[in-house]
Amino acid sequence: MPYQANRDLPDSVRNNLPDHAQDIYRAAFNHAYAAHAGEGDRERRSHMIAWAAVKHGYVKEGERWVRRQTAVS
Repeated sequence: MPYQANRDLPDSVRNNLPDHAQDIYRAAFNHAYAAHAGEGDRERRSHMIAWAAVKHGYVKEGERWVRRQTAVS
């Protein structure tokens, strides 16, 4: 089901990701959930897509998720 706020996210997301990464996760999940309506594995796929979206902007360093550094020209 779509998430209305970060406090509604699964514990595994809330307890591990910083606030901004949770925003990314929630937005990606909700979009994917709507896009995959009628599919049997809708929720599983939506979680996978949401984690992929987080990994575009964040990387896990040890036990913490931190923002990826952008390349400087």
